[in-house]
Amino acid sequence: MQTDIDPRSLIGRKAFDRNGVKIGTVDEVYLDDATGEPEWAAVRTGFFGRDAFVPLEPSELRDDALRVPFDRSLVKGAPDFGVGRHLSPEQELQLYHHYGLQVPPPQTEHPTPDAPPFGHVAGDQEGPRPTG
Repeated sequence: MQTDIDPRSLIGRKAFDRNGVKIGTVDEVYLDDATGEPEWAAVRTGFFGRDAFVPLEPSELRDDALRVPFDRSLVKGAPDFGVGRHLSPEQELQLYHHYGLQVPPPQTEHPTPDAPPFGHVAGDQEGPRPTG
């Protein structure tokens, strides 16, 4: 995904699957603790639905919407961790496996000092943190 996009600008955008079928609306964006880069988006999947996590890489921002390269059914079947909380490394690993993505090597860097201060919710565990 384009890394020069402000993660807060993703919130409220519509999300579509690989076939152009609407998945839902982006509720939150989760940043990697080590890099401060947007890593996951929580997408509200329906009026009474739940939020499903989708990877921002290899997703794309096109035509003012988030285009996710997976079928809607796969997104809706993603593990449900709730939103507004910090994703643990174990939860993140489950998401990578669910989407069949290669797990990135562990980051040994410290959080970037110029990363925007998006609401880090849970202690000092490593893993993505929500914005919003």
